Amino acid sequence: MKAVILAAGYGTRFMKDLQNVNDQSLKDLISTPKPLLPIGGFPLISYWIEALRAGHALQDIFIVTNNMYYAKFKEWAKNYPSVTVISDGTSTNEERLGAVACLQLIIEKFEIDVNIIVIGGDTLFYEDFHLQEVLKKYEALYEDNNQSNLVLSYICKDEETKNYGILEVDASHRIRAIKEKPLPTDTSSRQACPCFYMFSKHTLPCVKEFLNEKKNSPITEKDAPGHFLSWLVTRKPVYFYSISGRFDVGNLASYLHCDKYFQEKISKLNYLQ
Repeated sequence: MKAVILAAGYGTRFMKDLQNVNDQSLKDLISTPKPLLPIGGFPLISYWIEALRAGHALQDIFIVTNNMYYAKFKEWAKNYPSVTVISDGTSTNEERLGAVACLQLIIEKFEIDVNIIVIGGDTLFYEDFHLQEVLKKYEALYEDNNQSNLVLSYICKDEETKNYGILEVDASHRIRAIKEKPLPTDTSSRQACPCFYMFSKHTLPCVKEFLNEKKNSPITEKDAPGHFLSWLVTRKPVYFYSISGRFDVGNLASYLHCDKYFQEKISKLNYLQ
């Protein structure tokens, strides 16, 4: 199994927030990509690398970023020989390829033909999430059906459905449909889905198929990986694994909340592993 961390976003909302603060220590973060922001004293993405390295079945970790942040990720990755960093070749938010295209870039460039974990580089989870438990769950699904895929899910509040992809599922925990940012009245489900996916090697060709179908579509339909997931659930078995919640570092408020949480908790946790 290999891991792909998606880190090619430009963090435009977060950067605008930083430009409006008076705290110089926060302003100093303006040139820092979100996955490298200090959380509890460590770069956010480092939590993932440590957890992934602890899994004996993991072979390689790939990070896709952009030209603006490539040098910063390369400098950070010097401490992690198992990590390979590449750029998507873009330099501005307007040029961005989108998360699904970045995933395909990794699949093609490194000729990946094994099961993969795909992780959003600006996301962390609460302490009830342990990577090895999720891996065991996926291994059992894969042994039963090698076409199976697994994603994480947590219960969101009614007013939050319009911010997320919401899973509609059956009693076996299989996902039957995904509604993208629906109103609370549009679905009875409150199963939100963060960017953490385990894809079978048999699913990987679907990424290219999806992009070919969407080649003339606006970037908004190809950027969020949830759009690919919504397309995929009608073609491959996709199941969900429940967690209690996540941190999505999208703006300054969410960053400060995440940092505070880890400042208070990290010394007491064997986080993620």
